[in-house]
Amino acid sequence: MARSGGPAPVPAGSMTGALRGRVYLRGRELYRDLPWRRTRDPYAIWVSEAMLQQTQVSRVDGRWQRWLERFPSVGALAAADSADVLDEWQGLGYNRRALALWRAACQVVAEHGGQMPRDARDLQALPGIGPATAAGIRAFAYDLPGTYLETNVRAVFLHELFPGQQDVPDSAISPLVAEACPTTPLGVPGADAPCTPRTWYYALLDYGFHLKQTLPNPSRRSRSHARQSRFEGSHRQKRAAVVRLLLDARASGAGLLPANVAAALTELESAAGRDPVDEAYAREILVQLEHEGFCRERDGRWLA
Repeated sequence: MARSGGPAPVPAGSMTGALRGRVYLRGRELYRDLPWRRTRDPYAIWVSEAMLQQTQVSRVDGRWQRWLERFPSVGALAAADSADVLDEWQGLGYNRRALALWRAACQVVAEHGGQMPRDARDLQALPGIGPATAAGIRAFAYDLPGTYLETNVRAVFLHELFPGQQDVPDSAISPLVAEACPTTPLGVPGADAPCTPRTWYYALLDYGFHLKQTLPNPSRRSRSHARQSRFEGSHRQKRAAVVRLLLDARASGAGLLPANVAAALTELESAAGRDPVDEAYAREILVQLEHEGFCRERDGRWLA
């Protein structure tokens, strides 16, 4: 189906009544006992939501626990040096997420006395928190309803309510997700727990994960689906390498020259059989990172 023109996708029904009960029971059968599901601490849940964006569960398990040992509260994260936050994040990818967490923690301390807000608008006013992350924090920490539309949830709705349809926009799915989320606890015959926002979305996440493992991924029929761009040899890989170089150079306090960065990147690229990196490109990366808050320039050298 083309992305423009043509009739809008029509759902096969709504996620209510018997269908919601069946989906909930199936999700409960597939329940994954993940460590961040054993807490209702909104800060800990927020960290898990940030880490799980575009990162596999297997990579987050272990790193989430280590993060909380190093930064056990919003206040501890806000008080940390941004370079230490980036250092702890290494290996999870998309370093901007780490800086957004740190900046948001600083804002929570400054504006909310160090207490994570419950209101969706207050949450979305924080750096790095969009509608889905805000809904996840509200559901999993506070058991409050919301529209938590992420990839596994999307897979369930596409599979159950848009069978066979292609190029389905989130604008068609989102109202159904909002409608389906319970506003009060619901008893579901055969279920081991009442259906609340927290248990409902866990069930959707686990059922969606199962669907993606056992069927052609339903999420690929979503208009929002996009294949992740190649990392090896990409600009993104070089940026990540420069962030690591900046963090490694912190101990000396001398900072990095563009020539140092170009030489280090060239060594990495040459080992992979790719072209060398010149000093102008290295400087471009450093300036980008400085603009985004990853480093600062002093006397022609860049420091984390």
